[in-house]
Amino acid sequence: MADDKEPVTIKKYANRRLYNTGTSTYVTLEDLASMVKAGEDFVVYDAKSGEDITRTVLAQIIFEQENKEGQSLLPITFLRQLIRFYGDSMQMLVPRYLEQSMQSLTSQQGKFREQMAQAFGGVGFGPLEEQVRRNMEMFEKTFGMFAPFARGQRATPDAEPEKPVPASGGNEMDDLKRQLDEMQKRLDKLGNKE
Repeated sequence: MADDKEPVTIKKYANRRLYNTGTSTYVTLEDLASMVKAGEDFVVYDAKSGEDITRTVLAQIIFEQENKEGQSLLPITFLRQLIRFYGDSMQMLVPRYLEQSMQSLTSQQGKFREQMAQAFGGVGFGPLEEQVRRNMEMFEKTFGMFAPFARGQRATPDAEPEKPVPASGGNEMDDLKRQLDEMQKRLDKLGNKE
């Protein structure tokens, strides 16, 4: 997405304060992070020398984000590999590769969000529903290994027969509630016999 708007100019003073010339206010690295997330473009200049220090300030923002509890995005192995590329003959290729990878990830993120919006917007669950179904089957198989009374194996001869689960014609939520109720009844029976 190309933006015709001029980037906001931020000046960094010797006292480490950042000044947004667009709003005539002092800002923090957190404010700059919010600007990035909002899609606002900016450049940062050293107020004394006029040097463009945008890259350094963006790296500081990433460093602060990485230090927040639960905010880490960069795995240690990735960071080590990135450090190894400095001074390497591949160094010239890495920035372009990372840029293309991030563009691809951003594109996929947009598609994923669209799919989720459609899924929860009433259109249907599609692949998500299929994954949930597979996870439930795997859970039932695993549960069956640890519980002899689960899924077709009866602990007692007077246990109620299982009712067949409708394929996908009814309301899944009602089916799940019914299955939970049946399991609770079985557990109650087992508890009463002991």
